[in-house]
Amino acid sequence: MSLELILFFVLAIIAIATALGMLLSRSAVYSALYLVVNFVSVAIFYLLLDAPFIALSQIAVYAGAIMVLFLFVIMLIGLETLGGELNWRQLVWPLAMGILLLVQGVFLVIQRVGRDVYIGQTGTQLSDPSLMARVLFTDYLLPFQVTAVLLLVAMIGAIVLSKREKSNQEA
Repeated sequence: MSLELILFFVLAIIAIATALGMLLSRSAVYSALYLVVNFVSVAIFYLLLDAPFIALSQIAVYAGAIMVLFLFVIMLIGLETLGGELNWRQLVWPLAMGILLLVQGVFLVIQRVGRDVYIGQTGTQLSDPSLMARVLFTDYLLPFQVTAVLLLVAMIGAIVLSKREKSNQEA
């Protein structure tokens, strides 16, 4: 067994454990910190795939900027603790959607079995920022803009929630 395979399995266990910790934690701050560790383990996965630029972007953008934004919103709104009593009736809809997503994923995997898979560019080609920028702003311009609008809407939603919370406290 190679060192790279051992590192992969260790990182996989860390990624799964931190994802479960994020889901099961009662504290929003701890959940966000578990997510940071998960993002760092995914960045190390990218390093194992010889994609250092994507790994650096993962750490800088997600583990850095986005998580600071999440923690800022958690502290601003005052949601340090999550939920209270667990009502099993509230879990029906999320469980149904999760099962539907799982069935769809299994269907897509079964549909692609035996087909040739286009992997695209790998290795050092992915670490070239100018090539990535060219592909991002030509072939993937629409998904890039949709993601930017989605982040803008999330930011505006956080501001609206914090303003509403402040107006309720003043009354």
